[in-house]
Amino acid sequence: MGPRRDLRPIALAGAVAVGSVALLWLATVNGWLGPDVGRGDRFCEAARDAVVLQPANTFSNAGFVIAGLAIAWRAGAVRTTIASNPRLAAAYGVVVVLLGPASAAMHATQSALGGHLDLLSMYLVAGFAASYALTRCLRRGDAFFAATFVAIVVVCELVERIPGHVPVVDIAANLAFGLFLLVALAGEAVLWRRGEARREARWGFASAGALALAFAIWNLAKDGTSFCHPHSLIQGHAAWHLLCAVAAYALYRLYASERVDEGVSERVDDPVSDAV
Repeated sequence: MGPRRDLRPIALAGAVAVGSVALLWLATVNGWLGPDVGRGDRFCEAARDAVVLQPANTFSNAGFVIAGLAIAWRAGAVRTTIASNPRLAAAYGVVVVLLGPASAAMHATQSALGGHLDLLSMYLVAGFAASYALTRCLRRGDAFFAATFVAIVVVCELVERIPGHVPVVDIAANLAFGLFLLVALAGEAVLWRRGEARREARWGFASAGALALAFAIWNLAKDGTSFCHPHSLIQGHAAWHLLCAVAAYALYRLYASERVDEGVSERVDDPVSDAV
């Protein structure tokens, strides 16, 4: 018999998914996240007189949970790793899982705390992607990745406190999130141009394409646009959630497809199988 799949990543992500969704439900039912202050109401869907205020924008976040679990399942495959630490793959799966209940917290309650959880989850995924790209571009180790990740999240938290409207992206927090995603994509492009590792570039294009389409829909489906139908269960912002989940999964597939050529293999402990 060959090596068995490592079930720890999917077990961890599964536990996080069940625990975070259960906590979200309890928090929503019991009002733990605070009163409705209208957070997220600019994303078209009208608030219902129900426990879940925006059902389409809330339940579409299940896409992130599914994507995170899919990432964690692949993270346990034989000879699967990203960079020198295979646990990073499991960590990325957990981060993507958390995007779901964190974003749902805002749309289900429209509370201030729910809105902050939504933004925090965005910082975590953008921070991971940017830190991972920078770590590999600069040929640094896990300590650099961790320090950069924390620094990016802190910067985003500080930027969130800048008041005022920002054209196109609405608020400064969204601008920070978008800029760090661009850093991540630029880093991946630099690595591709270097040619030090072979990878399935189609996954990178898929991730970038899904993000671009999602951002276009995000702008077209806000309040006051011709695409906004507040009482419909078909919501453009829900499509944004689903496309971002696709982008997060495709980005992991890009990571997992990387095979480092001889001569630079000293910075990677275990090359990645083509089957990943």
